[in-house]
Amino acid sequence: MASARRITGAWAQLLTDWLDREQLAAPDIRAVLARFAPDDVVPVGVWSELLVRAAALRPDLPAPGLAVGAGVQPHHVGVLGYVVLASATLGDAMLAYQRYERLFYGADLVELATVNDAEVPTIEIRWGPGGLSALADEVAIAALLTFLRRQGDNPPPPSRIAFVHRATVAQSAAYHKFFGCPIDFGNSHVRVRFPAAYLTIPMPHSDPALRVLLDRQAQALLAALPESGRFDRAVQQLLLRLLPEGDVTLERLATEMHQSSRTLQRRLADSGLSWQQLLDRTREQLARQYLADPSLGMSDIALLLGYTEQSALTRAVKRWTGCSPKQLRGARAKLR
Repeated sequence: MASARRITGAWAQLLTDWLDREQLAAPDIRAVLARFAPDDVVPVGVWSELLVRAAALRPDLPAPGLAVGAGVQPHHVGVLGYVVLASATLGDAMLAYQRYERLFYGADLVELATVNDAEVPTIEIRWGPGGLSALADEVAIAALLTFLRRQGDNPPPPSRIAFVHRATVAQSAAYHKFFGCPIDFGNSHVRVRFPAAYLTIPMPHSDPALRVLLDRQAQALLAALPESGRFDRAVQQLLLRLLPEGDVTLERLATEMHQSSRTLQRRLADSGLSWQQLLDRTREQLARQYLADPSLGMSDIALLLGYTEQSALTRAVKRWTGCSPKQLRGARAKLR
């Protein structure tokens, strides 16, 4: 996984949570982590260095990344985590992860493949080649397996796991104990293999209606991934997360970005935008996309855009297009 790849600030929160559980002060590490809002981009190099510094605080642990990853919660993965939880089966969840992985790593890295040389039908998830770093991969796969274990009662362990990095005897023993399956080190890719029957395991929190809404939000987030040097696009991505919460103000946005409202206004002005223009433009773009999806009701769209009343959505759409949402949706249906 090349240096251009990154993680999100939400994922970096895993390390803060581990420091809390271990009751480690680590002021220097916490100061760096505090700079990142959940939707901020954290370079892989920064993440890997923070993990190394944190691991040095517990030299008695042969594989501290396993403990960091074991603390994973859906909010650490952002909207991707909630999409996965709302999926019908584990197979559906894996496909959703593959579809939206770019929200997490900034690139499409994962591959799903059938293993032909296995005794039983086997599926392999692999990332790479090259991995992120020893500790970053350790955290990621520990988090993945922790998540899998929460789906049902005592699911069987994976068939096999492979890592790119080498391991000491103590590290190898810790890995085998944690994962409960054969482990390979020094591989070309990070890999997780499991019986194909895993794909049919039902997700305990499956919610088809919620999944539809989350898919729409994830697709919008993908469309708004920031381009290099485009500050307004980065702000728009954060807006996409805040809109459904119904608390969309310049002050809230500035707080999430760890800067003052005045600084944010100035930076928006440098990009040729005012706060209201950005908010309005973002809502208009999303409204057009959501209205093109017949599975979304008007109340759902109003919620996703941060409107407390459906009438507010109707007035906004009329201002943007000259038509009501119903008229606009009907016109598009005739064109299909």
